[in-house]
Amino acid sequence: MRFNRHPKHLWHVAAATGLIGAALTAPAPAQETATRDDTLIATINGEPYELDLFRLFYAQRLQQAGGENSPQLQERAFNEFMNLVVAAQEGEKRKLADRPDVQSALELERMMVLSTAALQAIAADTEVSDDELKQAYEQFKQQAKRTEYRARHILVDDREKAQELAKQVTKKKAKNFEKLAKEHSLGPTADKGGDLDWFDAKQMVKPFADAVAELQPGEWTEEPVKTQFGWHVILLEETRDAEPPSFEDAKPNLEAAVKRQKVAATLAAMRNQAMVELNEEVVRLKQDAGDE
Repeated sequence: MRFNRHPKHLWHVAAATGLIGAALTAPAPAQETATRDDTLIATINGEPYELDLFRLFYAQRLQQAGGENSPQLQERAFNEFMNLVVAAQEGEKRKLADRPDVQSALELERMMVLSTAALQAIAADTEVSDDELKQAYEQFKQQAKRTEYRARHILVDDREKAQELAKQVTKKKAKNFEKLAKEHSLGPTADKGGDLDWFDAKQMVKPFADAVAELQPGEWTEEPVKTQFGWHVILLEETRDAEPPSFEDAKPNLEAAVKRQKVAATLAAMRNQAMVELNEEVVRLKQDAGDE
């Protein structure tokens, strides 16, 4: 297949991407037992190119696109792959692989691929015990402790109006808050009487979160709070301690996190055990914190 700008050939490119769509989304065999698939995706200028090579290229494009597979992405990636092929072939013709800077770049790319594969292999060989998972879960529960709030607000775009509404709230001891929110508040919560449902501080902009944190249930902000959305009168209704996920629900993420820690420890040990002879004319290590 030759790649050019003729509409007929472009139609063939679009058709080809439709045919390979299923192949792209098919599950790959496990790395340890995978055998090389010599199925070709194309022969370009007499050079054969395997489907597995395009799969790898497409996986990178899919990740960059946020993981959303589509015929449009397949077609775009296929065209980019064709451009990559013909440009690389031109580089071969020009013997650019003989240039020192290109050789260094190729060696760096090789090292990065091998490093990633090695770390994946180490992770596959790394076992995580139930005791380690339970210990990680206890730490997770401590870190996950947070307060959740149930509040209402009245949002307006004018400070004086917000101050007047705050006075009305204070006068009725907030018994009129829902009614005032329905009548005056801006935004989608107005129909619900300003109800924000349950939230934690991280979900709100800082001035709003700080104001809520200073209130006790049943209290409101007598002085309106300004955010980029406008002026808020806030009524805090309830607080509760957030419930962390159960051990079983958290287990997959915990196992991945513990594995990452153990792989990092293995890598650090490998580095510490490596025999390193530095070229001191190029690399100079600090002897102490006072060295410049």
